[in-house]
Amino acid sequence: MDMQRAKEILKSPEKVEVRYRGVPVWIEMIDESAEKARVHSEANPDDIKIVPVWDLDDR
Repeated sequence: MDMQRAKEILKSPEKVEVRYRGVPVWIEMIDESAEKARVHSEANPDDIKIVPVWDLDDR
């Protein structure tokens, strides 16, 4: 996923399905300078990861 798309999803009032390595996640924040996103698993909100934005998929 590119940075612009990640920012659109973060600001969207609609729920957009996003996956990180096949696992559904929720984007909490984006660090544009590092090109990273903080995400948590939809199944376990305590499972927080910092991942490269380009590793996220919304298809």
